[in-house]
Amino acid sequence: MLPALAQFRVEVSGVGLTQLPIALVPFKGQDASPQKISEIVQADLERSGQFRGVDASGQALDEASRPDLALWRQRTADSLVVGSVTRLADGRFDVRFRLWDVVRGQDLGGQSYTVPQGDLRLASHRIADYVYEKLTGDKGIFSTRIAYVTKGGSRYSLWVADADGENAQAALASPEPIISPVWSSNGQQLAYVSFESRKPVVYVHNVASGQRRLLANFRGSNSAPAWAPDGGSLAVTLSRDGGSQLYTIPAAGGEPRRLTQSASIDTEPVYSADGSTIYFVSDRGGAPQIYKMSASGGAPTRVTFSGTYNISPSVSGDGRWLAYISRVGGAFKLHVMELATGNVSAITDTSADESPSFAPNSKLIVYATHLQGREALMTTTLDGKIKARLAGQGGDIREPDWGPFQKQ
Repeated sequence: MLPALAQFRVEVSGVGLTQLPIALVPFKGQDASPQKISEIVQADLERSGQFRGVDASGQALDEASRPDLALWRQRTADSLVVGSVTRLADGRFDVRFRLWDVVRGQDLGGQSYTVPQGDLRLASHRIADYVYEKLTGDKGIFSTRIAYVTKGGSRYSLWVADADGENAQAALASPEPIISPVWSSNGQQLAYVSFESRKPVVYVHNVASGQRRLLANFRGSNSAPAWAPDGGSLAVTLSRDGGSQLYTIPAAGGEPRRLTQSASIDTEPVYSADGSTIYFVSDRGGAPQIYKMSASGGAPTRVTFSGTYNISPSVSGDGRWLAYISRVGGAFKLHVMELATGNVSAITDTSADESPSFAPNSKLIVYATHLQGREALMTTTLDGKIKARLAGQGGDIREPDWGPFQKQ
């Protein structure tokens, strides 16, 4: 393993209209713990855009306490999280928490985790998932993972990190470019494009074992892999028969099957969550636009009509939203389209956005951009109101992809 250069801070900007006020009392014993559990949980919840922290100082409570809920109502908290972290004799940590509905005076339950030191952050993310789900009704994404690429000097690295960008582990390092990492739907594999043989070739990488296999190394260019939701095949862009066209290829390898038949460049395929549709980029109309077609091929229909240059489609898991990058007066900006209506919103004020990818609960988007002259990973709510910077130190950061829900 390479050293994890990327220590991230979360900086949240913007204010949502309906944020739930929540108090997180510092967990009993966390001063002696290598991770400040309550602070990680609070950062997760604030980054979602749906919560704002309430001052919890001066209170000593844990999961066994019966809190004075009138006091927390005075502090304007709607909910309260309390807990403890205890180091056990075998070196592991016992982490416990409880969630209270301050307004209704209800105990909303809690959990306990016994984890090695290296999993304290994961336990914190699981607590945030529990709180998020209990209070919003939606599944939390804090214990999921993201993949991204950094370039430092002449070295490219593929990283797998927690959804807050922390705890980054290097999956691969190369002197040649690595691009287009994309998660399989079970979260166990990443496909990506490597130039180590001096041309673009697609590999599939097992995240746990580090083993990888060559998937597509045909004549010409092999690029832009996208997993089918069932994991049985991938869509890829190949130029083996001339121009860049879309193909599917079995995940175990084998002969590709051609999907598009055009004289144009067709690339950047992505599947809808149900696997029935492929969205892709084509310049068949003269400039790059986003189209969709049946996953088995057939006649495409155009999806984007505003703007003359639209690339990098990403479809939300609930099928409601399409995120993409549109060139507007020379600036590359993240846009979100509501697929049912075709309504489009530009949701950033930066000018070099790239590679949007939805969180598995369809509530956030991760993307790369330039901020203050440096490349940065950002998350944003779908309305653009709450953005958080995952500020990395590991060189230029690019091409994030948000992984699926973790199997517990």
